[in-house]
Amino acid sequence: MKRKIIQIDKEACNGCGACANACHEGAIGMVDGKAVLLRDDYCDGLGDCLPACPTGAITFVEREAAPYDAEAVAARMAQMKQAKTQKPAGCPGSRLHTFAREAAAALPQTPAVMDTTSQLGQWPCQIQLVPENAPWLQGAKLLIAADCTAFACGDFHQRFMKGKITLIGCPKLDRVDYSEKLTRILMANDIQSVTVLRMEVPCCGGLTEAVKKAILQSGKLLPWQVVTLSVDGRILDET
Repeated sequence: MKRKIIQIDKEACNGCGACANACHEGAIGMVDGKAVLLRDDYCDGLGDCLPACPTGAITFVEREAAPYDAEAVAARMAQMKQAKTQKPAGCPGSRLHTFAREAAAALPQTPAVMDTTSQLGQWPCQIQLVPENAPWLQGAKLLIAADCTAFACGDFHQRFMKGKITLIGCPKLDRVDYSEKLTRILMANDIQSVTVLRMEVPCCGGLTEAVKKAILQSGKLLPWQVVTLSVDGRILDET
């Protein structure tokens, strides 16, 4: 039958997962960091997910699709409820953790531990607040970091910020598409390199995707890398 059903633009999706949480039928899932419609017959066509999407990646289309199946949805929701009793529920980025840390007094007082000098070289640092023509962007090496990284990594300033212009943001909380602002910054300035520092949680994938999209849209060949931190501050990957 031909009916109204959602369509998800994979390129526009930033992987925040807000739509999956907003869908009352469990029709949307996260696959490889992107939102996908799992089955046509799970979607009732009412569109509760549309206002939840910060990038406008979800739209309505009319196409051939299986009719909405309330029984299949009920079975799906029961399955999801059972799964939640077997593992922590909700967004991985909101999951509770406790870390065993040594007391600071027990650590050797090496120069690296003692050096608490801030390496922030400019203000503002929030992506949304940074002027695209700020003078310190010319010739800059950019560090584009997820908000949480500074708290997860003990030597954040010395290891990642030193010698760079730091821009920070959270694609899940800001609910905006950073790629547009970052594209304008890259096009207006002679940026030397870009380092993306993100957490391991899925919603941080939106930051990586925004930078990737911005570099492509700018038309510039820029060296860039992505560093992924675990929630307890370890470097998991550098690509």
